[in-house]
Formats: sequence, structure tokens, C-alpha cells
Amino acid sequence: MNLNDYPAEPFRIKTVETVKMISREEREKVIQEAGYNTFLINSEDVYIDLLTDSGTNAMSDRQWAGMMMGDEAYAGSKNFHHLEQVVQEIFGFKHLVPTHQGRGAENLLSQIAIKPGQFVPGNMYFTTTRYHQERNGGIFVDIIRDEAHDAGLDIPFKGDIDLNKLQKLIDEKGAENIAYVCLAVTVNLAGGQPVSMKNMREVRQLADKYKINVFYDATRCVENAYFIKEREEGFAGKSIQEIVREMFSYADGCTMSGKKDCLVNIGGFLCMNDEDLFAAAKELVVVYEGMPSYGGMAGRDMEAMAIGLQESTQVEYIEHRIKQVRYLGDKLKAAGIPIIEPVGGHAVFLDARRFCPHLTQDQFPAQSLAANLYVESGVRSMERGIVSAGRDKNTGKNHAPKLETVRLTIPRRVYTYRHMDVVADAVINLYKHKEKIKGLRFVYEPRQLRFFTARFEEI
Repeated sequence: MNLNDYPAEPFRIKTVETVKMISREEREKVIQEAGYNTFLINSEDVYIDLLTDSGTNAMSDRQWAGMMMGDEAYAGSKNFHHLEQVVQEIFGFKHLVPTHQGRGAENLLSQIAIKPGQFVPGNMYFTTTRYHQERNGGIFVDIIRDEAHDAGLDIPFKGDIDLNKLQKLIDEKGAENIAYVCLAVTVNLAGGQPVSMKNMREVRQLADKYKINVFYDATRCVENAYFIKEREEGFAGKSIQEIVREMFSYADGCTMSGKKDCLVNIGGFLCMNDEDLFAAAKELVVVYEGMPSYGGMAGRDMEAMAIGLQESTQVEYIEHRIKQVRYLGDKLKAAGIPIIEPVGGHAVFLDARRFCPHLTQDQFPAQSLAANLYVESGVRSMERGIVSAGRDKNTGKNHAPKLETVRLTIPRRVYTYRHMDVVADAVINLYKHKEKIKGLRFVYEPRQLRFFTARFEEI
């Protein structure tokens, strides 16, 4: 590995949080009590927490200063107007509806934009997104390119929508039966894979032909913009801000979990240009979240989000962000560890099928691998496979995705390269005795979004 490929942290650390490593015997007890579900482990029992990058960011001094300027007025907060201004400048949409987090925005969009029985094509599902779509009568259809389901294939834009699949769906079901196209930038469950600008432009052109709206899941859009700058011809000389603005010029609106690329710990929003949809969203946000000028956020949170959005589009920040994740992926690849390739922008995904070839998918290899990694090292990660995929609401059978993975998700501005070394060593050591990893079975399975609270036992 050439260390010059990985830039040093573009920040100084001025506040620290002490962590501890409990013994292996204690970790074995912890994982058993948690039902082999890493979501049910107390954070104080975790040494390096890679469960998620959602809301686990370290905020900057400017963001903390902004928190002190919170205008907590029930209506018309000046922080809302600041956030609205920043979002309009960065994304170009006319209207903003703040929510408590991304799934709040997904809930609003699904209710106002989906008629029961309509289809919602998207470039691979995401758990909460699909839940809200299906809960409101939508039928999700995966139209991502086939290559996205091949963990070992290293190509630049595995997140692209397959235009032939979208055209086929329109031809078979009729444009009037398509609620909207849901385009995620980047694609989380494909391994954080980006979408090319060319693909976004072509999706827009096809949707316009049939007067179908296109809504983005913008959660990690700045990461996607960096990949476009790095990989797509004609964008190397453009700023991150310019790339983001062009990306969203091809969309009618977006949902955003501010807990990722907005560099905050809570918050989200829904954007759109359509006046009627905006009016409907404002009516519903009052029911579920709060006034249209704060949604589910305090004024101080909106101020921190506005500042975080501006910081996230600075190239020095996002280059370090992407390359710190890549550093971990490169170390694992060099050791022969099976991962999703190429490495995405927010996480390294272990390929549990190849890591645990002795386990069948219905023995939940990714769930067990995540549990065993915690026992091995105190590193917490997340299953992203058959457990996360859930069951078909009509047949009751498990969805069986081709990708069965464990996500090592890197919080923003929290850990150093040395932490990545510790994680890599832990995974490599576990791989040396991978055959000892046992399969799991449910002892408690919730009906919805089961991966959050399900409990298991070893077979």
C-alpha cells in the first residue's frame, strides 16, 4: 500500500471520548445477552463502533458554535430560513420540509406520491424506504444494473439504473402506474456504490418522455459527487458543489437523512419543486413531525445541519472521507478477505457468502459473522443480508438477496487510520478460523424491520 494515496485528517482533535475494551469472556456474554444482534449491544461495551455512519458524526467547532444560535421559535425560526437557503443553493430545489430524520421524509413522500397498487422502481431497495413505500400501497421493483449484485466485480458505477429494466416496467405496467423513480446516490446495500452523472441524465430523459417524477435518496450524495469527480470523464476539474448541483438538476425532489452527509447527529428533510406536492407535504408534516418551519428538529439542529452541508462539500473533507474508507478496504483486499468491490464511500462490506462458505443463507451467515467479529475484537458492525431484507408481505417467505454482507460503516471525522488498522487486523484474524463461525436461527422475529430488534441463538 502506498500511504501517499491516503490523505491525513484535515482537522485537529480538541475533544476526546474515552473508550474501553472489555475482555473476550465479557464480550461472549454480551453477545449472548444481545441475542447475537449487534443492534442490541450497549455502546459502552463496544471498542470501535462501525454499526452505522448515521448520526455518529463528529461535529465541527463551527457547527457547535451554530448550536448556540438556536432560534427555538415554534414558527418562523431563523435557523429554518438559513437551512432553506443553504439547501436551495446546494441542491437547487424550490421547497424544503424538515423532518426528524430520513425515514420521516420517506414517510411523507410515500404518502403524498404513491397511489395503492402503483410501482416504485429503484436502484436496489433500502430497508426503511421500501417499508414506507409498501406500507402506502406501493410495489417496489429493483431496476439496478445486474452487475451490482456481483460482490467481486470491480467496475466504476455499479449503482446505475438499468434503463432497459425501467423501460420494460413502463411498457408492461403503463406509465400511469409508476408512482415515481426512486434513485439512490449512493446505493447503500450494493456496497455504497455510486451512480454516474450520465445515468442520472438518461433516467431523467426517459422519465420526462413518460411524465414520471424522479426522486433521489440524497443521503450520501456528496460521496457520490466525489466518485463522479474521480471516475467520470469531464468532471475532474469541477468542484464538488458544481457536481452536486448538476446531479440534482435531474431530479424532481429528494429525501435526505441529514445524519450522514450533513454531518449532524439528527435531522433530515424532503425537497421538491412541485407546488401541489409541497402543499400536501406541509399538511402531513404537521401531523407526524411538527410545524413546516421545524418539522422534527430544534432550531439548533437546523443550524448545525446548514453549516454541516456547507462543510461536507469541501473537497478536502470528502477526499479524506472516501480515502479513509478505501484504506480499510485496501488492507482487507491485500489480505485476501472477500469484500464488495469496488469499495464504496461510507463502508467496507464483507462478503459473508465467501467468508462463511460452510453456512447456507438461511443460517444467517452475515448476522453470525457480525456477532463473531464483535466477540473477536470489540468491533461492532451490521448485518446487511437476508435478515435485513425481511419477508415478502404476501407469501411470508424470506427475501433472499444475492448480496449477503456485513457492513463496516465508518463514522465521519471520528476514527483515525490506526483505528482502521485495528479493524483490519480483527477481520483478518477472524478469517483464519472462519470455519468455527456457527449458523443462527430466530428466537424472536418482529414483523417489521426485523434486523433492528430480532434475537437469535446459535444452531
